[in-house]
Amino acid sequence: MANTSSAKKAARKIEARSEVNKSRVARVRTYVRKVEEAIASGDKDKAGSALKAAEPEIMRAVTKGVMPKNTASRKVSRLSARVKAVGA
Repeated sequence: MANTSSAKKAARKIEARSEVNKSRVARVRTYVRKVEEAIASGDKDKAGSALKAAEPEIMRAVTKGVMPKNTASRKVSRLSARVKAVGA
């Protein structure tokens, strides 16, 4: 338990940041899920447009400090390879 007033404030800030970061991660997951659903349906155009929408959202997570850059790059790379393979 936080004893000093500064530690109490830090705990409050951490709690608030965690909420914001949780929503950002959930947002990224939603966009990635939309791409995966489009891939599963076999619709290449839909998958491509879903990937176009997801990529900036994934990279935004990097700039906000929610996800490491290499992780985001790996996700985008693997998704784009799967989109490219749809209907091939």
